[in-house]
Amino acid sequence: MSEISDNDLDSRLAARIQALRIDRGWTLDDLAAQSGLSRATCSRVERGETSPTAAQLGRLCSALRLTMSQLLSPLDAPVAEIVRRTQQSLWTDPETGFRRRIVSPPSRDLAIEMIESELPSGADIIYDAPPLAGMEQHIWMLSGALDFSHADTAHHLEAGDCLRLHLWGRTRFQVPGAEPARYLVAIARKS
Repeated sequence: MSEISDNDLDSRLAARIQALRIDRGWTLDDLAAQSGLSRATCSRVERGETSPTAAQLGRLCSALRLTMSQLLSPLDAPVAEIVRRTQQSLWTDPETGFRRRIVSPPSRDLAIEMIESELPSGADIIYDAPPLAGMEQHIWMLSGALDFSHADTAHHLEAGDCLRLHLWGRTRFQVPGAEPARYLVAIARKS
C-alpha cells in the first residue's frame, strides 16, 4: 500500500471542511468571518480547487477549534493500535513545501497526537492562533535548526533539543540554515 497522496488528502480535506461548516450551521460567509480568510478562498478550498497553505489551514483549524490532525483525518474511524507509515496521512503545504505527517491516529478519546514535520530551508510560517487555546505542545528537533517564537519569546532549536509550552497566541516557525528542519511535534489537548 502506498502513502495517502496529496490529491486524496486534499479531496478529503475539502469534503471535511464543508461537512464541518454545514454541521455548525455556518454559511461560507460565517466560515470566512471566523477564520479571517476570504469567502472566495474558503469556497475554493471546499471545492478542492486549491490546497490551503499551512497558515490558511491554521486559521481554519482555529475557527473550527480542531487540531490540524483532527481536521486532516476522520475522527469517527476506529482507533488503531498501530498505524503503518504507509497508512499515515502526509500533507504538503503548496506555498512553502512544509511536509506534515500524522504519525498517531487522531481520536476524540485520545489526548495526545504526534506529528512528524519537515520544513524546508528558508521557510517561514506564522500561525495567528492555536486551534485550542492553552494546548500543550512539545517540539523535539530531529535534524537541522528551527527558530520558533511564541508571543514575545524566541527559541533557537537544534537537533536533540526539545521545547515544551502551552500555546496561547501567535507562533512562528523559521528555518535559518541551509538544511531543512525535521522535528516531531507532540500535542496534548486540554481536557
